[in-house]
Amino acid sequence: MSNATYLRSEVVRTFRNRRFFIFSLAFPLILYFAVAGANRHSKVEAVALPLYFMTGMVAFGTMIAVISSGARIATERQLGWTRQLRITPLRTRTYFEAKVLSGYLMALATIVLMYMAGSALGVRLDARQWTIMTLLLLVGLVPFTLLGILAGHLLKPDSLGPAVGGVTTLFALVSGAWGPLSEGRYFVDVVKCIPSYWLVQSGRVVAFGGGWPPAQAWIVIAVWAAALARLAVVAYRRDTARV
Repeated sequence: MSNATYLRSEVVRTFRNRRFFIFSLAFPLILYFAVAGANRHSKVEAVALPLYFMTGMVAFGTMIAVISSGARIATERQLGWTRQLRITPLRTRTYFEAKVLSGYLMALATIVLMYMAGSALGVRLDARQWTIMTLLLLVGLVPFTLLGILAGHLLKPDSLGPAVGGVTTLFALVSGAWGPLSEGRYFVDVVKCIPSYWLVQSGRVVAFGGGWPPAQAWIVIAVWAAALARLAVVAYRRDTARV
């Protein structure tokens, strides 16, 4: 199998995944309209609720999208597809690039849909604001993409679904995707060490009219990404070493 063929097959399989449409597209969208639609004239921390909640749902939906890529990996392992790839000229780098690309395509679909939903409820941002928000989201998703790959190589298909749902919900809850965080000093200090907090803030810095995230955001994302990348490579090599 050539590298281009493998990349193309991954993209096609991604958009044939019904669970993707349900959990990373339909669920955040329904939740957004249920909450923001009924309170479209309300404000949260001086920001219109449709804009504020849209940023949270974008973070939540894209987390699900990229972490869910691990489900396909787990299924491939169970079916022996990983063993088949081992005897092809496919490079390890191409394998990971395909998984990352498919996860990001899922995330982009979620981003576009949530932006359209926000616009339908009156969210108005200029081209620069939409662009900055999108770029920050894509950077913030790097650790979660790697987490999905790692989970796919560690968990079985029947346990990965509940794990993804539980992890993304927990990340969203403690990071403020659902609403303002508690004002507890130590709690906020701990949460700021988690990449999901800065993923949520990717949209909030635009919503609040601020500039780029602080240095701490980039450091947290970089450290988590480096650690998860290393663990993902180790898990992949462990799987292929069994062949």
